[in-house]
Amino acid sequence: MKRTRYVSAATAVVLMTGGPVAVATAAAADTARTVAATVLAVPAQVTAQEAAAAALKHYPGVVESLDLDGAVWHVDVISKDGKGHAELEVSASGAVTQQNRDDDENAAENKALTSAKVSAEQAMKAALAAHPGQVTTVEWDDDDGAASWHVEVKGKDGKTWDAQVNPTTGKVTQSDSDSDDDGDDDN
Repeated sequence: MKRTRYVSAATAVVLMTGGPVAVATAAAADTARTVAATVLAVPAQVTAQEAAAAALKHYPGVVESLDLDGAVWHVDVISKDGKGHAELEVSASGAVTQQNRDDDENAAENKALTSAKVSAEQAMKAALAAHPGQVTTVEWDDDDGAASWHVEVKGKDGKTWDAQVNPTTGKVTQSDSDSDDDGDDDN
């Protein structure tokens, strides 16, 4: 509201002193500032696949989980021998920072993950083939004894699709629409 008053007052002053040419110049400058501010406010966003690749380049191993939080990806990586673990953040520009690192993990607990035939990256690809959109979460899930990849895909319709991907075959074994943009359950 205040901006409208200021623009109206400025336009009146310009009309009285400079005429129509000054008004057109002032309007063009204002539009250019608005467009520039909008472009600067929107950061570049890396995809889940790009975030995984950046994290693995920083800390080689196997992605255990990947989750989008605003414009930052949180990525957990287990070393190839299963004894190391790193918590990484990948920014919207693709820059990687290490938040935590442990070198005393129990390799036996990570054996199923490190020896899985289907990686997190392959699970994302399978889930996207079943439901096009943007991957927002990938997580290794072996809590109930049957290991699988849990992949969330936000579709173009705003709904979030949950997919379970078999870590041996890469087949999407379950895929349900859980929620839409406002967080309400559809089921």
